[in-house]
Amino acid sequence: MKIITWNVNGIRAALGKNLKSWLFEQSPDVFCLQEIKATPQQLTDEQRDFPGYRAIWNPAQRPGYSGVATFSKQEPIEVRLGLDEERFDVEGRVICTRHDDFLLYNIYFPNGQRGYDRVEYKLDFYARLLEICDSLHAAGENIILTGDFNTAHQPIDLARPDENETTSGFLPEERAWVQKYLEHGFVDVYRHMYPERVQYTWWTYRMAARQRNIGWRIDYFLVSESLAGRVRDVIIHDGVTGSDHCPVELVIL
Repeated sequence: MKIITWNVNGIRAALGKNLKSWLFEQSPDVFCLQEIKATPQQLTDEQRDFPGYRAIWNPAQRPGYSGVATFSKQEPIEVRLGLDEERFDVEGRVICTRHDDFLLYNIYFPNGQRGYDRVEYKLDFYARLLEICDSLHAAGENIILTGDFNTAHQPIDLARPDENETTSGFLPEERAWVQKYLEHGFVDVYRHMYPERVQYTWWTYRMAARQRNIGWRIDYFLVSESLAGRVRDVIIHDGVTGSDHCPVELVIL
């Protein structure tokens, strides 16, 4: 099974940059988009049409902001939107789909760079999601978390860690939450498979950062420990343009 995640930084812009042609060439079983910045009603019929896929949308209430969408070749057994907490759910950040033997969470974690109140909101979001995951693990569920986590976990995960110790996205309290997920039954399967590989998934549009590969790895697949042995590869498609993020692919049995 192939699952692809991609923060497209605006689905309408990405569709104008060959989003569909690349995805159909890859033919994933499921693909998860974040930061779609649009409702389905704002797209044309052609833009909304992903032949062969069932589309699930969770846009933000605020126009042109946030939002996630999941596309699956097989009809999901169950669909859940949000975290059952209004202050998070109005921003359209979570879609959970149930597949044969796992739950797939497509997540756009909050960005904390607009002030410390947003950092606190982001940390509360991490806490609420982990509370849900702990309950699901206790009930014997297998979980895959994917999307834009908006946090680089370790110094190897960004080009300039020393310069960013006080920058949201690499704050100690943000990194500690990613670590807590790993202590609560999840595996960062890319880093597990490639402990010393340096690749990034996001680059600022400023200062020719992508051309100079001054980036951050902030897009992840965290899978339940019970699923980790079934993972065959995690591929960062860092040569694929169309957004300030690149797609990441999980291959799992």
